[in-house]
Amino acid sequence: MNKNIMFTSLSMLLIFAGCESHKEHVKHEAKYLVTNPVKKDTLTTRAYVCQIHSIQHIELRALERGYLEKIFVDEGQFVKKGQLMFQIMPRLYQAELQRAEAETNFAEIEYQNTKSLADRNVVAPNELALAKAKLDKAKAERALAQVHLDFTQVRAPFDGIMDHFHVRLGSLVEEGELLTTLSDNHEMWVYFNVPEAEYLDYKIKFSADSALKVKLMMANNKLFGYEGDMNTIEADFNNETGNIAFRATFPNPKGLLRHGETGNILIDAPIKNALLIPQKATFEILDKKYVFVIDDDNIVRSTQISVGAELPHLYQVTEGLQESDQILIEGLRKVRDGDKIAKVFLDPKKAFAELELHAE
Repeated sequence: MNKNIMFTSLSMLLIFAGCESHKEHVKHEAKYLVTNPVKKDTLTTRAYVCQIHSIQHIELRALERGYLEKIFVDEGQFVKKGQLMFQIMPRLYQAELQRAEAETNFAEIEYQNTKSLADRNVVAPNELALAKAKLDKAKAERALAQVHLDFTQVRAPFDGIMDHFHVRLGSLVEEGELLTTLSDNHEMWVYFNVPEAEYLDYKIKFSADSALKVKLMMANNKLFGYEGDMNTIEADFNNETGNIAFRATFPNPKGLLRHGETGNILIDAPIKNALLIPQKATFEILDKKYVFVIDDDNIVRSTQISVGAELPHLYQVTEGLQESDQILIEGLRKVRDGDKIAKVFLDPKKAFAELELHAE
């Protein structure tokens, strides 16, 4: 009985040892893909939060006090320059104009009579000059009355789109009261803030006579269909943020953009001799990025890196790696720092090309 137990135990021990030997063999035979970083000139896209403004955006206000008698337009309507928009009750100003015209006519008759007498030396030249002054004063008062009457009609100062009404028909409006706003959207001014270092780079690369082409990512994450020219910079830096405001001008022929929208300005910035690695070759520990570097003895070493720019599927590495280093690009979760592995080297060109294929 004891011999049978001993035989069974020995058999199980041999089977277990065989399994362990098989496991070690499998682990030893696993091969991991490695490649080198690539150094090349490339482009990175920088994004800046922006505010979109109409090239002209003004408030239309009443220039005279009175009841709002007529509204000739509607909210959101496109209006042409000179188009009549609002009519404030003009009767009082019409009466003032008629009185001024009557006084002007009376002064004209007085002047002509005095001039006739002066021509015959019946009156002194001073009386003719006085009559002329009275006529000039009457004409000035008539012109002023005409201006007041014209102010009762509010017309569009340029082509644009109306905003909502701030008053309603029949309202008593005061002089200077806001009626609506008007936006000229055929071109848009897009404002965004740039850090000091990037401002200096821009000033070095571009002269005052040249304009950098920029793109606009709208709030729906769609690219606007036209490029803009970045050609205006404000005078001073914001001491609190260390930024300076830039302005780009975008054509808006279809009227898609409106005053007050937001988005992101996208600027392509060249990088010389950028050291690039696949994003999938990295892992994070406490917000710091690492890669597995394979040394000459095929030992895995975790290495911290600094990322300068993020590109599609790639990172630009500014610290922590050299072009000659071999990095692990697959099986990152299967190895640990200090493991010895069997590796298969993949040419960087092929490794980087496969990144784009897998992303499609």
